[in-house]
Amino acid sequence: MDVSEASDACEAVLDAVSTAVIADRTVLETTLLGVVSGGHVLLEDVPGTGKTLTARSLATALGLEFSRVQFTPDLLPSDVTGTHVYNERDREFEFRPGPVFANVVLADEINRAPPKTQAALLEAMEEEQVTADGETRPLPDPFFVIATQNPVEQEGTFPLPEAQVDRFAVKTALGYPDEDGEVELLRRRSDRRTRSPEIESVFDEARVRALRESPEDVGVDEDVLRYVARLARATREDRRVAIGVSPRGTQRLFELARAHAVLVGREFVTPDDVKRVAPSTLTHRLVLTPDAQVEDAEKADVVRDALDSVTVPTV
Repeated sequence: MDVSEASDACEAVLDAVSTAVIADRTVLETTLLGVVSGGHVLLEDVPGTGKTLTARSLATALGLEFSRVQFTPDLLPSDVTGTHVYNERDREFEFRPGPVFANVVLADEINRAPPKTQAALLEAMEEEQVTADGETRPLPDPFFVIATQNPVEQEGTFPLPEAQVDRFAVKTALGYPDEDGEVELLRRRSDRRTRSPEIESVFDEARVRALRESPEDVGVDEDVLRYVARLARATREDRRVAIGVSPRGTQRLFELARAHAVLVGREFVTPDDVKRVAPSTLTHRLVLTPDAQVEDAEKADVVRDALDSVTVPTV
């Protein structure tokens, strides 16, 4: 799949998802960019804004197998990855795959499960495989995780450790729709008998794999590479930051910038591509100093200042 064809395919997917989800187009684009770049997506927002619907609609539009895991305090790692069950007929134990064995896995309210269960996703997200009882099993291809969490009602929750947050390519929020969007939501509901809208698949597994390969054909100038590296380094040198963007984060910024170039149908990356994806790619990877937290500093301000201070190359 060439870049032009991939761009048209992305537009078709976004159009399909938009028929079910009332949200800002840029948010849907950011979510899709995480998928195209080969990464995972973290959606954080208050309840009822359409996080679950967005994940399900994206999976349906891409024509992929969808699985949902509702994370709760009593969820065990084997409830996610799978376990061995005794087969009385064959008189032996057989592996019964967990919900992680799907193309698109929705980890709903991931911060409500204990760290041991959250960690069960680490190998799956990074290596696209699961190890149970010493045996490693590959996950379906393509595979990606869309996790959700609520920024409210934090009693009894387990914040994701930084090592796991760093595994997510992008973090974004849907936000509340504007008045016209909310009216459109009601209008669509009045035209159907079910609460959940239905959308059509515009892709299949083979085309999704080809789509995720398309960014590899996008060229990146040496000056843009250096621009990406300097942005990451600027976050580490900020006095408000205890832990800046990791080298993994630098690579994800590079990959997301190439994916954005694909989205707009361009065969090379520009600094504008980097600027477009930097906030959703870098912000969640930062750890502020205690003093900065006391002063109510915002991670987004650190990224914004880095974008303002680093010299933009001419391409």
